[in-house]
Amino acid sequence: MEISYNELLGLISLGAMFLLFCTGFPISFIMIFSGLVFGYLGFGKVVFMLLTLQFDQLMTDSVMGAIPPFLLMGYLLENAGLMDRLFRSIQMLLCRLPGSLYAAVIGTGTIFAAATGIVGSSVNLLCVMAEPGMRRSGYNIRMGAGSIAAAGTLGILIPPSVMLVVMGPIMGVPITDLFAAAIIPGLLLASIYIAYSLIRCAIQPEMGPPLPRDMWPTSIGAALWDMVVGVLPLMILIFSTLGCILMGIATPTEAASCGALGSLLLVIGYRRFTWSGLKEALFKTTRLGAMILIMIASCNFFGAVFSRLGSAAWLSRFLLSMDIPPMAMLALIMIIIFFLGWAMEWIPIVLIFLPLMLPTIEAMHFDKLWFCLVIAVTLQTSWLSPPVALSAYFIKGSIPHWKLIDIYKGMFQYIGCQIVGIVLIIAFPAIVTWLPMYMKQ
Repeated sequence: MEISYNELLGLISLGAMFLLFCTGFPISFIMIFSGLVFGYLGFGKVVFMLLTLQFDQLMTDSVMGAIPPFLLMGYLLENAGLMDRLFRSIQMLLCRLPGSLYAAVIGTGTIFAAATGIVGSSVNLLCVMAEPGMRRSGYNIRMGAGSIAAAGTLGILIPPSVMLVVMGPIMGVPITDLFAAAIIPGLLLASIYIAYSLIRCAIQPEMGPPLPRDMWPTSIGAALWDMVVGVLPLMILIFSTLGCILMGIATPTEAASCGALGSLLLVIGYRRFTWSGLKEALFKTTRLGAMILIMIASCNFFGAVFSRLGSAAWLSRFLLSMDIPPMAMLALIMIIIFFLGWAMEWIPIVLIFLPLMLPTIEAMHFDKLWFCLVIAVTLQTSWLSPPVALSAYFIKGSIPHWKLIDIYKGMFQYIGCQIVGIVLIIAFPAIVTWLPMYMKQ
């Protein structure tokens, strides 16, 4: 295929950007630098106006305003220690069951994923809560590491996922639809993780024996009451926040703000409030929120330069000229994203790669809502996949005496569960599309 000077310039800028990523310099500044240099070479001083426009659009985008409140909601609940009570409640109810700690870890991680979309926080918190009980009960380290990693990474998928908030405007899909579409796949994956853990422990009880008698609750009634007190208020907060978004009662930003306020009131109600905890939560929210937002703006700027150079259209024409069947094209895109997820955060992948693929996706007549969820699950899988597997390093940092090779081997088990989930989502698109359609009726 013929290629013009500007189109070639755009492809060179893409390659140069990925090479610069290897230097370890902050991604945001690399993308701004690449966009400015190659944009100036391609269309001159207009590139500076484009930079100003992209940052101004982000600052005035009310949807992106939902990111900091969602982060604050998660950090408040994390610092207050409410997840620890949730974990103990589930653990007590399942104490007689082989593999009960794995189920408690996955159940707690699933609920915490609905309170915060921060994978690192989820994994670290689950490590702190689960490791002492697993060590005392003689649980298998490899399965323990795999269950923690699998449950912790659900935060990237289950609403209110920050990744879905970012992905929606990029792909032209309403955030409410993405949130509704992600609920069933997220619960499906959690169910597959739990089913695998319990079946494996039923066949091989030494992998996860029932808890010792001294760890059992005094009565089932006491365990149920602890579950109600420890879980019900948190679940009400989460479902009311998501429910307001899905039912159209409030915008994502309004619901996120109310959720952050609700989490603060919940922390006060449980008598876990401290000024130092609030200060730490606000500081973490400001730091991570600013990092995410500036990365979004810089990705948008680079993407705008790449498109204006004509390289995005050329790339789409090139892929379509290969005459690849739609499912093969989907597989190719998933493989590329999977490997990109080894070395990069999800933000540049979502904001750079997906817009480049958008013309091809539309030409293939893929349902964009379904495609977004397939990509989200693929990105989640990359967090579990050695040798990079960011979740493994979170676990190693929280539990230094666990060997990295054991953590990797444990994660491989749950990658199989993840693949089963991806295959089901691709084979049965209604898993993704049914709930959004039902909510609109």
